[in-house]
Amino acid sequence: MTTGSVDGTDPAVATPRIVGSLRSPRDFPYWLVAIGLLIGWMVFLIVTQDRYNAPYHRVLAGLRITIETTVYAFLIALVLGLLAGLGRIARNVVARNLALTYIEVIRGVPILVLIFTIAYAIVPPLAEAFGFKTNSLSFQWRAIIALALIYGAYLAEVFRAGIESVPPGQTEAGRSLGMSHAQTMRKIVLPQAVRNMTPAIGNDLIAMLKDSSLVSVLGVNDLAQQGRKYAAASFQFRPTYFVLTFFYLTMTIILSLLLTWYRKRLGLDDRD
Repeated sequence: MTTGSVDGTDPAVATPRIVGSLRSPRDFPYWLVAIGLLIGWMVFLIVTQDRYNAPYHRVLAGLRITIETTVYAFLIALVLGLLAGLGRIARNVVARNLALTYIEVIRGVPILVLIFTIAYAIVPPLAEAFGFKTNSLSFQWRAIIALALIYGAYLAEVFRAGIESVPPGQTEAGRSLGMSHAQTMRKIVLPQAVRNMTPAIGNDLIAMLKDSSLVSVLGVNDLAQQGRKYAAASFQFRPTYFVLTFFYLTMTIILSLLLTWYRKRLGLDDRD
């Protein structure tokens, strides 16, 4: 997950430079070829062997839930992260301290504990306070809210770093043109900051996709839960978890390739 590095990028999940000019054989992405061969080997096993084909179809049933959970949670987390990131650098003491409290609480508790706490201890009373019945809120949506709150705190630091990476002169130029602070932030600072934040935001999306497997502890029928149920019922642990690894590895590699292509399109790799 995202840590407090200068640009908000987590070295553990930072997207490698997959596409680029290969100046020498040393620059060739041999690791990508190795992963491609591994994925190809898994595809071969799934197509040719029933003990891999059966768990593949069972696990495939959870793909939609995994993608839905990740996309919805990430969109909500982006909004929370932007608000908390702006609060983090706000001059208002109340806004700044509220944002800091939210960020530090989330960063100070393990993700698994937070998922249980949010899903069972925070969401039900909040739902009742807004007039909803507790059992009317599915565990998938409890998981989405949990992931959104968790990653909103980490994205807040990404937004903060991105905004602070824009030279102060840009803000001064906007104010000199008669713009308010909000207008300057919306029309001048944020467009430039988003460009700088793209790699870190993409890394957090990949990290959230992987961490979405944790929502299986709530009984959500995502990829991980489908794999666990099939393995427990059939005792085919090795084929099932190889297939599960195949799904997550394929999705994260595709996202990494897309992110690297987008970085190259923006010209961000030129600064590396």
